[in-house]
Amino acid sequence: MKQYIYPFLFVLLTLGACSSDDEGTDPDPGTGGGTVDPPPAAAQPINLTDYDNGTGVMMQAFYWDVEPRHEWWDVLSEQVDEWAEAGIDRIWLPPATKGQSGGYSMGYDVSDYFDFGDYFQHGTTETRFGSRAELEDLISAAHSNGIEVIADIVINHNSGGGEQFNPYRGYNTYTLFDQEHGNASGMFNRNFEYFYPNSVSQYDPGSLFYAETNLDHHREYVQDWLWKKENSVAKYYQNVMGFDGWRFDYVLGFEPWVVKDWLDEVGGFSVVEMWDGNAGNLRNYVEETGSGAFDFSTFYKLDEAFDRFDDLTYLQKDMLWKTHPTKAVTFTANHDTEKDTNQDNYIAAANKMKAYAFILTHPGYPTIFYSDYENPSFQEELNQLILINNTIATGDFEVLYVDADEYVMQRKGTATNPGLILYINISNNIKARGDIQTKWNSTPVMDYSGNINFSTSTAADGKVQLRAPANGYAIYSIME
Repeated sequence: MKQYIYPFLFVLLTLGACSSDDEGTDPDPGTGGGTVDPPPAAAQPINLTDYDNGTGVMMQAFYWDVEPRHEWWDVLSEQVDEWAEAGIDRIWLPPATKGQSGGYSMGYDVSDYFDFGDYFQHGTTETRFGSRAELEDLISAAHSNGIEVIADIVINHNSGGGEQFNPYRGYNTYTLFDQEHGNASGMFNRNFEYFYPNSVSQYDPGSLFYAETNLDHHREYVQDWLWKKENSVAKYYQNVMGFDGWRFDYVLGFEPWVVKDWLDEVGGFSVVEMWDGNAGNLRNYVEETGSGAFDFSTFYKLDEAFDRFDDLTYLQKDMLWKTHPTKAVTFTANHDTEKDTNQDNYIAAANKMKAYAFILTHPGYPTIFYSDYENPSFQEELNQLILINNTIATGDFEVLYVDADEYVMQRKGTATNPGLILYINISNNIKARGDIQTKWNSTPVMDYSGNINFSTSTAADGKVQLRAPANGYAIYSIME
């Protein structure tokens, strides 16, 4: 990890027991009164790299329609060293095999599950992202940096097969996948018997995409090729290509037992795309499957708090990480939300860093979106948040104060780790709040986010008066 130096001035503040606004001068002490002692002159920032809480951060290593085409694996290979140094421990890749759109495909129109850029079909040999050799080089580079590689698995819908008469629909469908029709590898050939409806199945659990080529996971042949056989998709990706885990696309399109059976067979890190903002529904899914899930309940609460309603009390509502922190994969953006035209389905750029500060200090496993990390306005700040996440963002959490404008949360740390306090402020003025009850008694503290030049000392009973920048956040921990 990088080591950060904090050349902050130590400021003496007189604050009140209530919150107050500040437009550049010290806040009004209010009726609570009380003088805040400055830290001792010799107090210094702790070296965050001395702490390791055993967590990490995943990078979503793509955005929709990445450019340049046929070079993406090489682009990522050049970045994994930097990501590892920043504290990234997993990268999530897009679907890596040939789709119907050929050299333009983002992989979600999957055609041949075993064509990683080996065969000329759909007008190209390389995928949009490059060749098989380039993908193997990327996986090797990631592993040499201690980074796991997560495969995006699309097992609901297929696309790009040949036309054949389908007796179960009474007309021609594009359900023929063989070496001449969209499946040049010759592995996992398919016809109408393996899509809904067929001779054994009428039930279609979800056909939002490509309804006529929606795989029937009840067929033993489909199960064998997807996860059971020694050369199944799951085992080939894991044992031959070197993938370490799975991101399951659109799991609303098939039953939860599919994910559970897959994981029982091959294991590995797993996260599902269950696009549902109801924490209870997400909770039921992870308990039924054993998989992690992208925490859409947190995503939508962040959107409501920062964008829709400008009300931080929404951050107290139910979210998956509150009950299942090891299964909640938190995020502020992904390839789908960033291209969505519905403003309720994305977090505005002006609020992104506050949202990242939330997920990178709270329980859960946070994800960084590639385009956000590569934004020059965000990268340095994100690196500091990743460092904080991987070091002092640990221990039980407690909300110390919340109202429409202010949110104060403490991670209580451990016997050997000090933990932190996050203070978010969405008003247009600097905020100061007194009588914040910390776990640190008679201890100098300071902001480690770099967003506000402020340090102070806690009282003998652990209480302290802290401040947060206008429309921003601060992250406090001890000094030494």
